[in-house]
Amino acid sequence: MSQNDIQENNLTSETSYVNATFQALNNRHSIIYYFVMLYNDYIYADHDYGNGMPMTMIEVHTLSYIEDHPGTTVTTLSKHWQKTKGALSQIVSRLEKDGLVRKDKKEGNTKTVLLYTTKTGTEISKAHKLYDTLDIAKTLGKIGETCTPEEIDTFFKVINSYYGVILKDFEENKVTKRQGRRKNK
Repeated sequence: MSQNDIQENNLTSETSYVNATFQALNNRHSIIYYFVMLYNDYIYADHDYGNGMPMTMIEVHTLSYIEDHPGTTVTTLSKHWQKTKGALSQIVSRLEKDGLVRKDKKEGNTKTVLLYTTKTGTEISKAHKLYDTLDIAKTLGKIGETCTPEEIDTFFKVINSYYGVILKDFEENKVTKRQGRRKNK
């Protein structure tokens, strides 16, 4: 057997090993990819939180954050959601256009814009909180049909850890985050 034949056999063996390892790992991780893609679609889909005004999860959670933190700013929102100020400005502008948020200039500093919910915005935020409370309880109930409470707790612990790993990777490798999806309303 020639040196070339030996190298080709080694390369074929390495390729087979890499492919087999990839398949084993990928088969296990595929559910994570599928879940993330489906949940991403869910986040950006319109939901009616019981008020007849369809909103995305990003919009309604931003609204609820503003209700819970009156006088917050787009900068604070961008840090909280780990999104760009531009992305959050677009969301806040949609909420303002829909009459759910108002912008007030900070007294003595006209550059700083403070955010507040309107009466309608507060009502929708409260409806959203009730909706989420009931929906989360329902979802956990369904999951509880096939998983123990301990397994559910472990899932959340693992997700929290995985989130930390990904966040650290973004920071260390200066990964550019997706800027968001434009939504025309």
